[in-house]
Amino acid sequence: MNAPRMNTLDPVAEWHRILEDRDIAALASLLHDDAVFLSPVVHTPQRGKRLVMGYLGAAAEVLGNPSFRYVREIVGARDAMLEFETEIEGVQVNGIDLIRWDDAGRIIEFKVMVRPLKAVHAVHAKMGERLQANSDRGG
Repeated sequence: MNAPRMNTLDPVAEWHRILEDRDIAALASLLHDDAVFLSPVVHTPQRGKRLVMGYLGAAAEVLGNPSFRYVREIVGARDAMLEFETEIEGVQVNGIDLIRWDDAGRIIEFKVMVRPLKAVHAVHAKMGERLQANSDRGG
């Protein structure tokens, strides 16, 4: 007899839903309390659900324009690589989201990598603006 399976999230499907619906508040149920965000432009890891939500929310606003699309996915049992393309002010951005999650499907690590260098500079500038604006609003 099989043991009952725990109710787990499908983190990749939920991540896609959050982006599609622009439902950043839903990240609260997808992220582990001790989640870590690793940015292509911030040297230190950002730790904790609140900080990760802030960075992912800002990234969704900056990168998630009408040109944004995922072009490839590689999904394993507890991690995934999602390659994306977008454009920021005429600069072509190619990047990947590396996502790891726990047994319950809660994201424990979200790493973003971006190329080429011109795109890194564009993302850095726009993320700085967005994070400052969110900070000024108290968010």
